Amino acid sequence: MKYDYLVVGAGLFGATFANLAKSAGKKVLVIDKRPNIAGNVYTENIEGINVHKYGAHIFHTDYKDVWDYVNSFVEFNRYTNSPVARIGNEIYNMPFNMNTFSKIWNDVFTPEDALKHIEEEKKEITGEPKNLEEQAISLVGRTIYEKLIKGYTEKQWNRDCSELPSFIIKRLPVRLTYDNNYFNDKYQGVPIGGYTKLVENMLKGIEVRLNTDFFDNREDYMKMANKIIYTGAIDEYYDYSLGKLEYRSLRFDTKIYDKVNYQGNAVINYTGHEVDYTRVIEHKHFEFDTTSPKTVVTYEYPSDYKEGMEKYYTVNDDKNNKLADEYRKLSKKEENIIFGGRLAEYKYYDMDDVIKSAMDRFKGES
Repeated sequence: MKYDYLVVGAGLFGATFANLAKSAGKKVLVIDKRPNIAGNVYTENIEGINVHKYGAHIFHTDYKDVWDYVNSFVEFNRYTNSPVARIGNEIYNMPFNMNTFSKIWNDVFTPEDALKHIEEEKKEITGEPKNLEEQAISLVGRTIYEKLIKGYTEKQWNRDCSELPSFIIKRLPVRLTYDNNYFNDKYQGVPIGGYTKLVENMLKGIEVRLNTDFFDNREDYMKMANKIIYTGAIDEYYDYSLGKLEYRSLRFDTKIYDKVNYQGNAVINYTGHEVDYTRVIEHKHFEFDTTSPKTVVTYEYPSDYKEGMEKYYTVNDDKNNKLADEYRKLSKKEENIIFGGRLAEYKYYDMDDVIKSAMDRFKGES
């Protein structure tokens, strides 16, 4: 065996595991089928602006060890995620807070005023919610549901909310303060210089081969290392022997505009059906750039997954969860393979949880 570990995938799970293994004196090879490292957090410099190529990524965590770990590779700025929602010609703050409520209802001045409206509207649903629409109304009422949830969710899943299962929205945060910070985590920010710089530093001194598909030479790669760290799709690893898991994908339309400031915020959610996209991202605002004469803007469109597209969101309904469990049972029988990350575990992960998971899995190795 030439290597102690072969890491399949140069995203956050793979880069974290590879970095920790190298620091422990192990010999590591990282391969990735893409032409670049960093997976879906890859940032590309365009017009001097670090562009989040695969959608907006804001790092947030309550894990101090994870925060200290990522900051050991690159400095993070103080970016706070404060998206706004637009429906037609109306603008609202997200998540739902006193700024939102006081704009929706002109008689809201106190938390009690807001709760009075919400509680009254929630009475519309009397029994157990049968679908996502009823679940959302039972949590925040019809007004907020129709303005800020319905259109966005239907575009995201390409189905009417009345046809979606209620568990997709288990809870909706209602903040009775004027705080526009989307996350409650203690630590939050964006790496100065972009996420690619973060992953580059994590992989420093480690052999990395890009444009390299594990499945093109699977048998050879399996012989190259004592253990395989696999971060690709779990059903693909098993050649879809039990069936294919379902995903939702995204399509991005990125434009360069000859203006300093296009929308005044890094992320604006479009919650109505008057446009097909769900979000517009102006990348320069992630790093407080007010000097570049141009700006790079990305329109994000949800999409049904088709072969060859990126797999972004797992479809965690009963059918897919049962199938994923069957694949996980197979994976637990593997002695020399560690399955980790969003695709390999068929699980939606925040970035900090991906890193924490990789740290924990490596500790289990030592």
